[in-house]
Amino acid sequence: MDLIVKGRQLENNLTLGIVNVLDLSSNNLKGETPEEIINLTYLGTLNLSWNQLTGKIPDKIGSLQRLETLDLSNNHLSGPIPPSMSSMTFLNHLNLSYTNSSGPIPSTNQFQTFNDPSIYEGNSQLRGSPLPNNCLAPEFEDDEVEDGDDGEMLWFYLGMAAGFSVGFWVVCGTFGNEEVLRRAYFQFVDETKNLCGHCCVCSSFKKIEHKMMSSC
Repeated sequence: MDLIVKGRQLENNLTLGIVNVLDLSSNNLKGETPEEIINLTYLGTLNLSWNQLTGKIPDKIGSLQRLETLDLSNNHLSGPIPPSMSSMTFLNHLNLSYTNSSGPIPSTNQFQTFNDPSIYEGNSQLRGSPLPNNCLAPEFEDDEVEDGDDGEMLWFYLGMAAGFSVGFWVVCGTFGNEEVLRRAYFQFVDETKNLCGHCCVCSSFKKIEHKMMSSC
């Protein structure tokens, strides 16, 4: 880069390396955030808000150890907040609103001081403090497990009923009393239906309770 200082033209190849403030907001910039930005090791302020940037936040952005202000809001980014950002211990101002970020919000070091949920708003897939949707319970896996448990219990009761039926007829058949057998049979059928119905009702209540709990 050529600079003119006091009427003299100078060539300086190290200028970008010592940049302290970089504000490129509202410039309609497009494309991904260049990985080379992590080479600006003296950077204290980085503002790339209100552009058309895509892709993810550079994984090694935590290398900017002197960074105090980071504003990436109102871009079309994606992916998680890089874990390396937890090492940016000088960071005291952060704005990641409306960036389509997803996943957990880091919870160590400086991130413990970011208590304003507005810096993360507009990112429906972000979770963790200080967002109100701080609910980490899985939504589908537990349903599948519960469905499997309910099915196993139902088959257990049906198998028990079938086994009892076979034993019942073997024992009672030796007495030859048809009237006793008829009454005992219908009583057995009624009790079996009640038992299976109770199992299904309990299963339904368990599913409703789980969905209410997982929805937070």
